[in-house]
Formats: sequence, C-alpha cells, structure tokens
Amino acid sequence: MATIQESSVMEVLRTVKYPGYSRDIVSFGLVKGVQIDGGAVGVLLELTAPNPEMGNQIADAVKAALRDRLEGITDAHVQVQVPTPVAAAGANTGVPQRNRMPGVRRVVAVASGKGGVGKSTCSVNLACALAQVGLRVGLLDCDIYGPSIPLMMGINERPTLTDDERLVPPVRHGVKLMSMGFLIDPEQAVIWRGPMIQKTIHQFINQVAWGDLDYLLVDLPPGTGDAQLSLCQSVPLDGGVIITTPQEASLGVVRKGVTLFEKVQVPILGIVENMSGFRLPDGSRVDIFGHGGGRLEAERKGVPFLGEIPLVVAIREGGDRGEPIVVADPMSEAARAFSAVASGLRARFSEG
Repeated sequence: MATIQESSVMEVLRTVKYPGYSRDIVSFGLVKGVQIDGGAVGVLLELTAPNPEMGNQIADAVKAALRDRLEGITDAHVQVQVPTPVAAAGANTGVPQRNRMPGVRRVVAVASGKGGVGKSTCSVNLACALAQVGLRVGLLDCDIYGPSIPLMMGINERPTLTDDERLVPPVRHGVKLMSMGFLIDPEQAVIWRGPMIQKTIHQFINQVAWGDLDYLLVDLPPGTGDAQLSLCQSVPLDGGVIITTPQEASLGVVRKGVTLFEKVQVPILGIVENMSGFRLPDGSRVDIFGHGGGRLEAERKGVPFLGEIPLVVAIREGGDRGEPIVVADPMSEAARAFSAVASGLRARFSEG
C-alpha cells in the first residue's frame, strides 16, 4: 500500500470550499495541522468565529473529500477548534479575545451588498461625526482596488514610520486614516489575488500605530464575496453597519450583506438608507430612488434602523473636495442626518 503524503492530503483539502464561498479552507487558513498514521489521517481545523454548526459542516465535507479522493486512506478524523465567544464592552463580538487590537475599544465595519450606494461617503461622515463629539476615531479603508478615503478626506500623504517600523496613520478632520491610496501612486492599479489582499489587511491591522481609539471604522469594499469574508475574518469586528439605497435592486443585496455578517458571527448594528429623497428649492421632496425601503428591510431582518441620509448635492461636492458635509456644513440637514446615525451607532453600545 502506498504511503500517504501530507502534500496529497493538502491537495484534497484544497477542494473543500468554505460553505457559501468559492475559496477553499486551506487558503482561508483554517487547516492548522495534518497527522498521518499508516492509512489513518487526522486534520486539525481552527475556525475564526464561534460557529459549531459551521464547524460540523466543514468537518463532514473534509471527511467525505478525504475518503473519496485520497488513495490508501482507511480512516479520516477531523478535529475542529471553535473559539469561545467573548463579551466585549457589552457586545458579543464573535472574535477570540487574543485577536483584539490593543487600545481600540470598538471596531465597526461599514459594508454594502453592492457598489454605488455611498458606503465610503457614509464612512467618512460617520467617522467625522464621531470625532466631533470628542471621540478618538480611526478609519481604515479596506477597498484595496478602489481606495477613495484619501480623496474624500482631502489628504494624500505617505505615512511615516515609528522606530519599530510601524506605519503612522495620517490625521485629517480629527480622524486617523489608513488606506492603500496612501501607499501607491494615484494612477497605479492594484492587480492582486485574494491572499495578497488578506496579507495587506493584516498589515493594516497589526503594523499600523493606531494608538488609543474609541472607534475604528472599517470601510469594506462593496459586495459579499471572498474578499469580504477574508476581511471580516482578519479584523476583530464588534459589529457591522449596512448601507443601502431605497430601491429594490439595492435592498436585494442587503440580505446578502446580512448573511455575510451572520456567517462570521458579527452582530449587525443597523441599516442606513442613503440617498433617501431629494429636496427641491421650494422645499418639497422627491423620492428619486423610492423611500422607506431601508427601514422595511431592517424590520424584516429584525435589525435596528439607524436612519436616513438625504440625496444632497453638497454631500457629493464635499466628498470631491475632501471636506465631508459634517465638517463643511455641520448644521445642514444632511450633516444632522449623519450625526443622528452616529448617535444611533453609539447607542448600540449604550453610549448614545
């Protein structure tokens, strides 16, 4: 009987996909060890979220793959290590305590199921609104392919280094910032596969001198695919905020965003409806993209509705010139809407 090689076992494990996604469990880093004793093969898996049901599903898939694809196997044993949920500042983070970021109290993802809903616009305005009430705030731009935070915050400078070679995040409008846009030329395209993106995000989390923060907002790239799952597993999230627009085309993918956070055991802090109504010069309102869809979807999913952001030209203009509306015109209707959402977010942590 041929001797089973570890390389052969790993080759089989690369055919086992993470449930609901196209990437395999090896590339996600779930496989922590392989033991071979004659025809008996043991595999050690380590999940990043406390989801025993998911662990059992993956273990069954691993056993089936080994028995079906590995020549000479007589027995397959899979051990799954599932992290214990920890209570972090009153919320179940779904992240082991060892992964917490020193000095950072809250890590909140801002996500959208699709592009074009104003997720980054909401991220910069929420960050500035939190900073305006005296909180220590950081904003991490995780859109590696299309970083827009430098433009919207009006800053594009190379980070400096500390003595221990960690990146020092630039500060603008009272918010500490980190983005791939600070590290590449504006016209340079990032053409990377998933593992390189995951490595970069890991560096942004662990090799940036964030210091003490009350909130670190993580601006995720649009969509709900492999990159988003990798990011959620790399960052110790305390919760997620989902941005949508009122129309059904956007609301349909909100459900995917909810599913993404549920898969990685991240609490959903609420839904925000962006581009919710346009105010004409005479004061009347036109619901160009509809109205109320975000609130209804929040009710359907049983998650909080954090508020509506109007469709206002000044929001776009402020983002284009690097002055978010809450900074450029803090007493405007749009700025007060963002401030209300920020207040609702703080209330989710009993701080509002």
